[in-house]
Amino acid sequence: MLNLLAAAGDRPVFEDGDRVVSAAVMSAMIRRCAAGLRARGIGPRDGVLFQVGVHPEAFAGILAAFTVGARVACVRADQVAEVLPGACAVLIDEAALAELAGHPDDGAGLVAAGRPGDYARVIYTSGSTGTPKGCCQTYAAMTAGWAAHPNRWPPAVRALAARLDRYLVFGSLTSQVMLEYGVLTLAAGGTLVAAHPPAFPEAFAKHRATASVITVGRLHQLVRDQRARPADLSTLRALMVSGSPLDPGRLAEAIDVLGPVIFHGYGQTETGMISMVTPDEFPAALDTVGRPAVRVEVRDGEVYARTPAQASSYWNDPAGSAEVFLDGWVRTRDLGTLGADGYLRLTGRARDVIFVHAELVHAGPIERLLAAHPDVAEAYVVARPDDETGEAPHAFVVPAAGRRPDPRELRELVTGPGRPRTVTVIDRVPVAPSGKPDKDALRRLGQKTPL
Repeated sequence: MLNLLAAAGDRPVFEDGDRVVSAAVMSAMIRRCAAGLRARGIGPRDGVLFQVGVHPEAFAGILAAFTVGARVACVRADQVAEVLPGACAVLIDEAALAELAGHPDDGAGLVAAGRPGDYARVIYTSGSTGTPKGCCQTYAAMTAGWAAHPNRWPPAVRALAARLDRYLVFGSLTSQVMLEYGVLTLAAGGTLVAAHPPAFPEAFAKHRATASVITVGRLHQLVRDQRARPADLSTLRALMVSGSPLDPGRLAEAIDVLGPVIFHGYGQTETGMISMVTPDEFPAALDTVGRPAVRVEVRDGEVYARTPAQASSYWNDPAGSAEVFLDGWVRTRDLGTLGADGYLRLTGRARDVIFVHAELVHAGPIERLLAAHPDVAEAYVVARPDDETGEAPHAFVVPAAGRRPDPRELRELVTGPGRPRTVTVIDRVPVAPSGKPDKDALRRLGQKTPL
């Protein structure tokens, strides 16, 4: 990435409102930030924690920390107390970042000081299925990644890269997906564009964005908003959908409303991208997450992945590491099948389970059954303690446009121990700061239509 920026000269690489930063200016900013970090005594193996927004200085500061060989983590405000002073001892907030960006260039140049076996990043998971975990990626693994190297791009990524002229970046740079596709954008000759109000869908028109990342829940909301109040999405060429499997029917609806712009990716913080399906593969691949771009095995119904850039452990969690990182493979804890056509299909999460009378019930199949009903746009199932069964499933559904789901009818669709104890109709699913459905919030939600 340092070499790419050094060679790009006056090419715009970051746009923040009226401010346009060229590659040359970004390189100079990285040099100053790196000098500031070295002046603080920060070098290889030192932990640096960033709590910053989306702007050129934030991007430069993070690259500068990699340049000096530090161990870098980026977190949301609600995660700082959990991370300090463990994985990273030095906090770089907006005030500290401003000092780094204003530090004089020490003339040392931009030479990557990271050592292959050292941890380069501690990337925190969203916590959507439990406590956030710090995924440790070494400098060797980060170097082996595909994003900055066009000659390593899988076919699906190559198709995506051609559409990344103006990549809309929002929220923060804490996300593995947001940063990975940001690096891909720069390697493809595009520009990172910081999102400012308004939010989706008007942001695409305001910023003339051609691409962005979107979670499944927000995609559903975007489709509904476009049906009700269409915005100008004429510049949009790629929406990378991530975070959870996308129901084939809802995917078809999104394509119908938004056009051939959906890239449905599958990956994890632990692995990076595993597979991706492109617009050219629809409708044949609607029920898949594409052909794997890395090594994948399905063992007893569970997906295992092996990627050059994967994490190697969880920070300070040997028990969790031993469960997930196995002989060079990552146990995704997702259920799936790998078909003779080469496509990977996800069927649920091994972790998203409910124990009913000690019988294991997976939430995923129940959610897909409910979501297939024409009156339902989204369906989510959570476990709650139950005096009779130990745990019981409870379902929450978002109505399809113009529809009124009948909770009793929906409940009767499910047979056996997976039948929801209650079905609740909600206007919108609550989302966690990561943008994923917040199942803990659903568990706390009062029953509007108890059965």
